[in-house]
Amino acid sequence: MSDRKKVTLPTLFKKVSDGQPITWLTCYDYPTAFLQEKAEIDMILVGDSLGMTMLGYDSTLPVTMEDMIRHTQAVRRGAPTAFLVGDMPYMSYQPSVETAIRNAGRFMAEAGCDAIKLEGGAAMADRLKGIVDAGIPAIGHLGLTPQSVSALGGFRVQGKSAAMAKKIVDDAKTLEKAGAFAVLLELVPDRLCKLIMERADNCIIMGLGSGPHAHGQLLIYHDMFGLYPKFTPKMAKVFGNAGEVILNGLKQYASEVTAGSFPQAENWFGMKDEEFDELKKML
Repeated sequence: MSDRKKVTLPTLFKKVSDGQPITWLTCYDYPTAFLQEKAEIDMILVGDSLGMTMLGYDSTLPVTMEDMIRHTQAVRRGAPTAFLVGDMPYMSYQPSVETAIRNAGRFMAEAGCDAIKLEGGAAMADRLKGIVDAGIPAIGHLGLTPQSVSALGGFRVQGKSAAMAKKIVDDAKTLEKAGAFAVLLELVPDRLCKLIMERADNCIIMGLGSGPHAHGQLLIYHDMFGLYPKFTPKMAKVFGNAGEVILNGLKQYASEVTAGSFPQAENWFGMKDEEFDELKKML
């Protein structure tokens, strides 16, 4: 396990002031969290993307708080020093400020999160403010917001027109004023991301598919390693095709079992002759 000190909000803001980019990845399980901890990733997001990457849904919408809490607990056990962010699933915050506070509190109390993330701009600012006023650090999420993908017209770049870009700029400032310590910009043009970062006063701007001009970058872990079979988005760089390695291993296993070449003597345990003879007498 890593010997680093716990990553905290002051840690993240110091990296920003020192000009050091923040590393952020999604994670949904203990063994992956253990590896990300060893790699000293700054932030981990247990995203509602687990609905697609782990549970096989076609969208994030069916994910429940119970799904999120269980996976977040596992990640915290694997990554005790990373800055852990719980992703508020669909309808866990939209109905009311009270609902938002209660579910955000579950992430903190039951899963040991350091912060939560929710989607939406000005319309969700009162939810975010309520959460922050309750003493829970919160991150906003603008641009492509998967929970609203139907309203946005699909998985596509947001803010390409001046009018839509202006709305995202305004929403980012609204979230900052509501108390968000960070805002994630997903799939917005690089110049728009840079503009929002330059206008931020005391707010960390993180990018996902939004260019290099951010205080740090987020990637979906499964996209990085070829582990999501349906597609690999343009914004993701494949750092290693683990999916292909695993598939080849599975095929080799099936072949060796079928051929009778697995298991070999080194793969099983024996029993002393006298003990086996005694067993047969007992039978």
